[in-house]
Amino acid sequence: MNLKISVAALIVTASLFGCATSSNHGVNVTLVATRQNAGQIGTVTLTDYDQKTGLSFFVSGVPTGVILPLRLYSFINKGSCQQPGAVAYAMNDTVNTERQPIRGWTFSRTAPVPLQTLLAGEYSVLVRTASTDGNVDIFCGDIKPAEPVK
Repeated sequence: MNLKISVAALIVTASLFGCATSSNHGVNVTLVATRQNAGQIGTVTLTDYDQKTGLSFFVSGVPTGVILPLRLYSFINKGSCQQPGAVAYAMNDTVNTERQPIRGWTFSRTAPVPLQTLLAGEYSVLVRTASTDGNVDIFCGDIKPAEPVK
């Protein structure tokens, strides 16, 4: 099966699952590349389900020299990207990513907290390389209710 069709089917299925299980369809968060990952783009979609938040990431790239297979760590921190606080949720039970044919990487995580809690507080999402790659923060995005997923 063509990979583009597979990705499209996955997106449609995930959207339908979200519509069937929650009245809150989710929030898109733009991930801003850090200085160590300049020129790259990223996004994460947060969806609420079963008193948890699902996070679906897409990043266009990582710093040169990062070892493959790509392993990325993700965190939800209290505070904003500009004024980060302590780690509120580390989502690193699995750290594998999947290479995409559209020049990028995808990965999914789950946070043990309802989406409404994240939207009501001041939180940010952080993406970091593995310790073998220097534990470099490469993306950050502030969680805000301003960008709903349709």
